[in-house]
Amino acid sequence: MPDPSDGTWEAVDAYLVGALLPPDAALDATLAASTEAGLPAIQVSALQGRLLELLARAVGARSILEVGTLGGYSTIWLARALPADGRLVTLEIDPTHAEVARRNVAGAGLAGVVEVRVGPALATLDQLAGEGAGPFDVVFLDADKAGLPDYVTASLGLSRPGTVIIVDNVVRKGGVLDAGSADPDVVGVRRCLELLGSHPRLSATAIQTVGVKGHDGFAVALVGAEPTPA
Repeated sequence: MPDPSDGTWEAVDAYLVGALLPPDAALDATLAASTEAGLPAIQVSALQGRLLELLARAVGARSILEVGTLGGYSTIWLARALPADGRLVTLEIDPTHAEVARRNVAGAGLAGVVEVRVGPALATLDQLAGEGAGPFDVVFLDADKAGLPDYVTASLGLSRPGTVIIVDNVVRKGGVLDAGSADPDVVGVRRCLELLGSHPRLSATAIQTVGVKGHDGFAVALVGAEPTPA
């Protein structure tokens, strides 16, 4: 396997982007605006963004829930999978990030499809449940990793049989192997994966990835029906 320090992972990503993805002024502007605003460069890669879009298209998504907006880069990828009357609700705890995301989403022509809500994700998820929001067809979880188990549980209440839940950053350069880790992100990811693997309504898998985002991975779970009472 190539040494990641030799640049092979990044070079392959660049080749694949050039081969598969056309130039995209709106997404380039989103990245530039996010950098200018001082947001951390922790958004998904272009190839990962396209994967999110294709997954949402494949399930015929009409409603999408995203937890963790940042500058709206993944939001735009996901929203592009929706029909004209579709809806994407994205949750962001940082008001500055949310405002940058709103401008980026508007610049991509998607302001009429996307709603950015500001506040702690669990509280906002409770609000959505109280409003009778959902069920959502796709859920993308890309917020603080310590909260992932709670986000999965809350998302199930906003899902239906057939909803796809995607969880980002579940490998953490192999850190997920450390059962004794005190890192709250690793602890949260491990608890999340245990939940995905044991919950009676979920069928899940996970994929390791390498590339411009380093060594990481994502999990995908399909929501099933409520278990039949014994």
